[in-house]
Amino acid sequence: MTTSGLRNSYDVIVIGSGIAGLSFALTLADLGYQVTIFTKKDQAESNTNYAQGGIACVTSLSDDFELHVRDTLRVGEGLCKEAVTRTIIREGPERVQQLIELGVTFSQLEDGRPSLAKEGGHSRRRILHVKDMTGRAIETVLLKATNQHQGIQIFDHCFAIDLITTDKLGPSHARSSARKIVGLYVLKDNTVIAFRAPVVLLATGGIGQVYLYSTNPSIATGDGIAMAYRCGAQMANMEFIQFHPTTLYAPHTEKRFLISEAVRGEGALLLDANKRPFMKRHDLRGELAPRNLVARAIDAEMKRSGASHLWLDLTSMSEAHLRDRFPHIFSTCAQHNINISKALIPVVPAAHYLCGGIVTNLQGQTSLPGLYACGEVACTGLHGANRLGSNSLLEAIVAAHRAAASVATYLKTHPHESLQLPDWQDGDVVDSDERVVLTHNSDELKRTLWDYVGIVRTTKRLERARTRIQNLKKEIQDYYWDFKIEPQLLELRNMIQVAELIITSALQRKESRGLHYILDFPEKNPEATDTLL
Repeated sequence: MTTSGLRNSYDVIVIGSGIAGLSFALTLADLGYQVTIFTKKDQAESNTNYAQGGIACVTSLSDDFELHVRDTLRVGEGLCKEAVTRTIIREGPERVQQLIELGVTFSQLEDGRPSLAKEGGHSRRRILHVKDMTGRAIETVLLKATNQHQGIQIFDHCFAIDLITTDKLGPSHARSSARKIVGLYVLKDNTVIAFRAPVVLLATGGIGQVYLYSTNPSIATGDGIAMAYRCGAQMANMEFIQFHPTTLYAPHTEKRFLISEAVRGEGALLLDANKRPFMKRHDLRGELAPRNLVARAIDAEMKRSGASHLWLDLTSMSEAHLRDRFPHIFSTCAQHNINISKALIPVVPAAHYLCGGIVTNLQGQTSLPGLYACGEVACTGLHGANRLGSNSLLEAIVAAHRAAASVATYLKTHPHESLQLPDWQDGDVVDSDERVVLTHNSDELKRTLWDYVGIVRTTKRLERARTRIQNLKKEIQDYYWDFKIEPQLLELRNMIQVAELIITSALQRKESRGLHYILDFPEKNPEATDTLL
């Protein structure tokens, strides 16, 4: 149910409307609780909506849980939590079945069996998909169910600014009880409103916009991570940024259209600047090596040759097959005058997914009572140092289901309190007449991360990045206190905080592992563990 009537007090607030937030809301509402969702733009705008690949899940008789667990642990390079991995993989089929019952129709073979794709790092075909628009299909179904549920409200264009904890209520509250979540500040129609809530779920997605080139939508500015860090929640493994190996190279835009890894699972080849295959020189698995290795191989080939992009070859497949299996990719490339059944696709890597984030357990609980997190914003331990393709949507639906059950229990022992929240203090700030600062600083941030905190790193590059980000942080803090807040300022403030966390974590890890490849420390440290902030 979508309504225009905002109240000042709710039992449960969800920030974000992707697969994690919507799945959580539906499960908790089915348990009889009222759930309110805030999303900063249109409710359909989420990272989920852009996911092409699918959900990795054991559904075939030729597959089994142990194989999926083994593949995940191998790609995660020693930092996956095995118990978490086993739980998520084993509970996956039941959660997928719930999606099917809600109306998600996964692609099928002619005999009615699921059409399973294969991606890099997987030893079996196990990716359930809806052609190459899986995320959009899932998002559409979940939004329909959410809007029809009497226990759920969704409010668009509400920007969550900061969480409110008991220590912000005054000395008496800080002394009398353990620190916990009691609400949050939200910007709505140029007004900041304080909302009471004993539980807040962060389902805000990723951080891709801190990089110059990303597959993520414009909303992926790391808001949830920045908010959680500012109120003291623990972070882990922020250095592990996954770069998708193949995005459409379009020289006049920073937006990168993802060319699904599934095309390589169907036989597509990567070609160097001279249009020759090269992946076997880097890894015997060739095009189906894990994403970090493929991205690094492309990066190395581009640097060696000086090319601005490499090539992806799908011409071994018929046009009819490509139109049917990859309709979104086919039509998008056609808009760039590329018929992918006859011509090569120019490709480059781009920032894609954060494998670290807010530390949670399998129930979505963070280190701060009342604060939960699910989806890309959270670090459960499933992905380790490198995410296995299509495990992200799997993690989101399993963790969201478990988080809903945990919140139901938490609310029984932490009932809603009629607390007086402090009003937002604007002081004497005025509207900015220097908004160009936001644009310039955003550009500098993105270029700094792209140039110095990318696929291949060095300590010197990271230190340069840290110095530049610290300068940007000071400038934006001054701007934040001098002028009225607005979404662009809030997003930039959050992106700078996230960038600082990424760089700090990267400097802590004195080894190369998974997605963190640093030339100063090319070997793995056998004693290395998670980086915690």
